[in-house]
Amino acid sequence: MSFVLDTSVALVWLVPESNLAGVDYAEMALTALKDTQAVVPSLFALEADNVVAKLEFKGIVSEADSQRFTALIGRLNVATDQATATNALGDILNPARRHKLSAYDAAYLELAQRTGLHLATLDANLAKAATAYSRDRDQ
Repeated sequence: MSFVLDTSVALVWLVPESNLAGVDYAEMALTALKDTQAVVPSLFALEADNVVAKLEFKGIVSEADSQRFTALIGRLNVATDQATATNALGDILNPARRHKLSAYDAAYLELAQRTGLHLATLDANLAKAATAYSRDRDQ
């Protein structure tokens, strides 16, 4: 079964020590990608690049580490949803407001809502918003 992959999960593949409690979850997502597809909003690559660049600037990872990470992402079965920009000023802004999320995080939530896919995230606020959305939908 496909799922929406949040950057918070993928970045643990690069820097596991950034979220030791999430390592097992991130590894399960990585393993799942051998048999299924992840979907990401179109901002995923830019968001990942931003964090990777910051990690390099701080000396936490090397350029070689970053290249291995980006090569890994490139080998995975990850599809980019092209509707992110189209939905940005309404369908993404609304959950950002409602759940007090960044527009970036709300893009993942909106994608999961729109596609009906599970959201794989290690971001506590985003997970809480996804749970609230599911609860509201089921009532």
